[in-house]
Amino acid sequence: MAVTEPVTGDTFGGAREAQEGILRRQSARESRARTYARALPIVPVRARGLTIEGADGRRYLDCLSGAGTLALGHNHPVVLEAIRKVLDSGAPLSVLDLATPVKDAFITELFRTLPPGLADRARVQFCGPAGTDAVEAAFKLVRTATGRTGILAFTGAYHGMTTGALAASGGAGDVRVARLPYPQDYRCPFGVGGPRGAELAARWTETVLDDPKSGVPLPAGMILEPVQGEGGVIPAPDDWLRRMRRLTADRSIPLIADEIQTGVGRTGAFWAVEHSGVTPDVMVLSKAIGGSLPLAVVVYRDDLDVWEPGAHAGTFRGNQLAMAAGTATLAHVRENALAERADRLGARMLSQLRRLQDDFACVGDVRGRGLMIGVELVDPEGEEPTEETEDRAREARAQEGGDAAAAARGAAATGVAATGAAARGWDGEARPGPSPAAPELASAVQRACLERGLIVELGGRHGGVVRLLPPLTITDEQAAAVLDRLADAVTAVARDPAAHGARPRRPEGRKEPDG
Repeated sequence: MAVTEPVTGDTFGGAREAQEGILRRQSARESRARTYARALPIVPVRARGLTIEGADGRRYLDCLSGAGTLALGHNHPVVLEAIRKVLDSGAPLSVLDLATPVKDAFITELFRTLPPGLADRARVQFCGPAGTDAVEAAFKLVRTATGRTGILAFTGAYHGMTTGALAASGGAGDVRVARLPYPQDYRCPFGVGGPRGAELAARWTETVLDDPKSGVPLPAGMILEPVQGEGGVIPAPDDWLRRMRRLTADRSIPLIADEIQTGVGRTGAFWAVEHSGVTPDVMVLSKAIGGSLPLAVVVYRDDLDVWEPGAHAGTFRGNQLAMAAGTATLAHVRENALAERADRLGARMLSQLRRLQDDFACVGDVRGRGLMIGVELVDPEGEEPTEETEDRAREARAQEGGDAAAAARGAAATGVAATGAAARGWDGEARPGPSPAAPELASAVQRACLERGLIVELGGRHGGVVRLLPPLTITDEQAAAVLDRLADAVTAVARDPAAHGARPRRPEGRKEPDG
């Protein structure tokens, strides 16, 4: 499958050499903490809508969208116009927390979109430019307002990389936050899935809150994602979310909705909590609200606004260009009903992707909401990934340059018929369980997608979920091209994993040599 318009001769060779030079210098100069650059060895130089062009002339369909930041895609005309208008006006670009016409317009548009029950009595706090700072601010807010310290969070969560936000995320090392089960069908923590699994998760939460010997005192707040993104694209059941709202309201626990990735139409509603009709006490917002530029805010009920001046601040909380771009984005999504379109198009894409589940046993689950979609890759006959296999998958993703696939080591087997591990449900009855995650196979699919001109991200437990976050402006024709390329990549890897840098599963009982 062609990935670009043809580029030949010296032009192609020179462009490719220039790109490789930039990648080499990045590898030599930048921190080992870089992430996306390892799995996506490209050098973007131009972009419009869904399309990115690399320095070597190759073109890609971008279904990463700045990790969900680009609701309207790259360089949308309404965003560029808003930015140019501020630049041409001579207005200051950074003003701390001073009032400006640009900020006033942003707040007005933001409040116009908020869930019913919150907009009429909301306050907004501008934070540092990253979503993780909004999470930190939300924690400080509810602790100040309640006089309590604890936070309730959920397994699989991702709320940011600063200390407090990371402590509430699924990969926390030093746990200072009480962790609760997040319901899901495919890997249900209770082995049942569906409404029964969600009911058990809710009941567990209620028990933790009401049992005086649970070890969890009444917390300052509960934070949750209406759809877990980094956790593997797991939508919260609407009934469960309503139950969380009742549990917290009855106990005067502020409910914090992390809409950093799910907001601005991404899930098929302007804010993902609207699917369930829930009105949270606090919302943390970033990514798409800045229209591609850094911006983060906390919106909360006015009775929680008990902070002293300067209780939370940030030098760059007055980013005028981001506010202008954000206003344009929010208005464009609202006026053009892009959330509703994301709902319809996302449902069609999910339906078509589920055919891969029927065709290949290595596709364990396809799920999502709106244009937030995940495809989980599994090993239908293998064992759960170990630290060693996860290290190999990370090593594969860490390879940079054109020979990344050849350098990758290890892969999960694919097979054509799932066996399914046995699991025990809540009633003790044996039930088919999910197959083990296959992070190395997911990495191979990601590389195969890139070879076909499609940019996707990985997430989920063990990094085994291929994630799609296309802009809300994606056309039907572009959506079809994305699905074709993804299906082609999955098919190629499933049929010949070794050709895509994946090693066939070793025979039963045979060990790898050390080293």
